Amino acid sequence: MRNWFKTDAPWLWMNAGALSLSIIMVVGLLGLIAVRGFAHFWPAEIVTTTWTSPSGDRQAVLGEVTDKEVLTAAAAREAGITVAEGERFVSRYLFKQGNRDFGRDFTWYLESQLDSEWEKPREAIMLERREWGNFYGFALEIKEDGETVASGEQVWPELLSRLSAQYTPLEEAYDIQRQRLDDLRKEMDRHVLVASLADGRQVQLPLSMIVRATRPNAMSLAEKASYYTTRIIEFVTDYPREANTEGGIFPAIFGTVTMVLLMTVFVTPFGVLAALYLREYAKQGPILKIIRISVYNLAGVPSIVFGVFGVGFFVYFLGGNIDQIFFPEALPAPTFGTPALLWVSLTLALLTLPVVIVATEEGLARIPRSLREGSYALGATKAETLWKVVVPLATPAMMTGMILAVARAAGEVAPLMLVGVVKLAPSLPIDGYAPFVHLERKIMHLGFHIYDVGFQSPNVEAARPLVYATALMLVILILVLNLSAIAIRNHLREKYKSEAD
Repeated sequence: MRNWFKTDAPWLWMNAGALSLSIIMVVGLLGLIAVRGFAHFWPAEIVTTTWTSPSGDRQAVLGEVTDKEVLTAAAAREAGITVAEGERFVSRYLFKQGNRDFGRDFTWYLESQLDSEWEKPREAIMLERREWGNFYGFALEIKEDGETVASGEQVWPELLSRLSAQYTPLEEAYDIQRQRLDDLRKEMDRHVLVASLADGRQVQLPLSMIVRATRPNAMSLAEKASYYTTRIIEFVTDYPREANTEGGIFPAIFGTVTMVLLMTVFVTPFGVLAALYLREYAKQGPILKIIRISVYNLAGVPSIVFGVFGVGFFVYFLGGNIDQIFFPEALPAPTFGTPALLWVSLTLALLTLPVVIVATEEGLARIPRSLREGSYALGATKAETLWKVVVPLATPAMMTGMILAVARAAGEVAPLMLVGVVKLAPSLPIDGYAPFVHLERKIMHLGFHIYDVGFQSPNVEAARPLVYATALMLVILILVLNLSAIAIRNHLREKYKSEAD
């Protein structure tokens, strides 16, 4: 055994074990995010049962079971739950009942207070609405101008038909008929669905407020899979609603990609030029060492410090002066003297600049001196040698720095909240209206969206699945951006390698 420890085998097994553990942790984290996030879009079954209160009153319960907890007797008492003598554990279920306009949409019920028989009625419906969250209940009839037009078994097909007729034409002509959409919604206020809650109360819901109607208990597996796919596509391509707890995240995805691409345009030339000067032109000495140490230390500065600098320098100083020189007629309303996409990108460019400089310098240092001397021997100047020989061979290293910069920039949140990222942006930074790229607009960002939904949402239980789904989309987006940059780097590496051979 002692001889075995003197060999390389222990270190080999230790490295292999550490690598395996790291891979398992990464895969486990991504798996948890994927399962908890995408499970939100699957149509959950609606169950109904009866709850008996401590006073003996009985109440119908209808909704989705989203969680179950087993509490110790002590923990239950701390939560204000009455525990019988001798009972060590207490089980309770979290029901998503929706109907926020009529009561609480998430409620905990003790298992001991619920009937043992739970039913899954096929006629139970779930309505996605523009306001007040989902509705759970039973469709009774459809009214138009106060007159009943469908009841009984005819309600469901009539409801689907009217909803389809409401949205299909609008989706085809959305961009040019937005005003007509508002007019049609006012018209649809004439159509009302009469439905009942679990306790038998009847309510009236305008069809203009319903986004989608489903009966999960009556759906086949194929219908659930189609519904699941549709909801995921809408999550990626639609706009948020209900304080970001419903709808999609398209503006956040678009804003993140736009910010990263614009940041890359800013940071790459400055980082490469700075590295070229430090490696090829600057005189080696104590001053240059101090500059390099400063660059290395700059990479370790907390990101929020860059955010504060961005507000003070980019927004108030630079943006304020731009407004005074070019947009005096708009003052005191700021044009560029306010947080915006431009300042977000510049702040992140400054944040990631040390990464690009260091990676580019390392790439330049690996270029053999013989190539430079051969170029000089053929009569090339130093500038020609740099731009035609050295820089092309160092391009893969520059791309490596850009990959690291993109990965860090896409995941930053703290500085962005100060310089241009908001909870909800009314319009995209790129559209079909001149000048097409609007650098003065604020943007949404996936990282900030996760923070806002997870910690600032007025409805935590409803927002929790979206936190996982949005986090997974952020990971996928960073992966796609990095893989694209890696593919470009590998292509350039093979290209210049073959030319060198």
